Amino acid sequence: MSKHSLSRRQALVLVAAAASLSTGLAVAQAKPKVAGIYTVPFEQQWAGRLHTALKAAEARGDIEYKASENVSNADYERVMREYATAGSVLIVGEAFAVEAAARKVAKDFPKVSFLMGSSGKPQAPNFSVFDNYIQEPAYLSGMVAGGMTKSNKIGMVGGFPIPEVNRLMNAFMAGAKEVNPKVEFSVSFINSWFDPPKAKEAAFAMIDKGADVMYAERFGVSDAAKEKGKLAIGNVINTQDKYPDTVVASALWKMEPSIDRAVKLVKDGKFTAEDYGQYSMMKHKGSELAPLGTFEKKVPAEIVAKVKAKEKAILDGKFTVKVDDKQPKSTAK
Repeated sequence: MSKHSLSRRQALVLVAAAASLSTGLAVAQAKPKVAGIYTVPFEQQWAGRLHTALKAAEARGDIEYKASENVSNADYERVMREYATAGSVLIVGEAFAVEAAARKVAKDFPKVSFLMGSSGKPQAPNFSVFDNYIQEPAYLSGMVAGGMTKSNKIGMVGGFPIPEVNRLMNAFMAGAKEVNPKVEFSVSFINSWFDPPKAKEAAFAMIDKGADVMYAERFGVSDAAKEKGKLAIGNVINTQDKYPDTVVASALWKMEPSIDRAVKLVKDGKFTAEDYGQYSMMKHKGSELAPLGTFEKKVPAEIVAKVKAKEKAILDGKFTVKVDDKQPKSTAK
């Protein structure tokens, strides 16, 4: 064998090895395609938290992200199948009103990972569930509300009386009662996830009956409070920048811990069916009480001290906020 032929063979081996390495790197570096499917606009609080977390992952270069908003329940299954067929390896969305259909899609696409808001359990092998378990900061925001009301009347406007809403409202009420046993609540549901005018009218009715602090589970409530010169407590997102003289505090939901975990597991090929609910809790930095901001000097120091003490007790595992999914009732006379 000549020195020339040996060099040629070595060269061919090196070229083949380089090609193989290049292909391997391309696979390893490929960004997973992730889809978000929402039945409401991106601006709606709940969906907005998912969209924000996924956009952050996209901005870091971790994923390729596409999303659809305002998808009707009747179209939800079709859109899920379109994304799965088009190469999405992780689909994030909400299965609350389409549980059976969403779970059927997951069965039909076993190689696709699904992370869905759901009242049900995980479904092996690829259907994980989550929800906004932010009852801890909701309790803390209730303590703030109980300390700020002068009429001892708090109004609460929610979307639908489902467990995901009920547990936050009940936690809020328990927090308010801890610091102010005299407080009474008016509770109303507008049977919509996004109808600001309807929520606003419901809030007006409560304010007319004496409520001076409103729990804004839905958009529209803070607008009513602002117009009437009353206070509001936010939910899921912090809107104090838009209502600096109205929104005292907010229970914030951060979906980033859940999204980042799901993306990593998908990339590692280790995604399985599990309940992500715990990653919305304070110990996992999935939720928190928003800074008081413009109300920092307006909330009584005694209340601030109690809230901080309770927050520490929660984080230290010395106090557990009860998860109460029952529909809350009005107590106002």
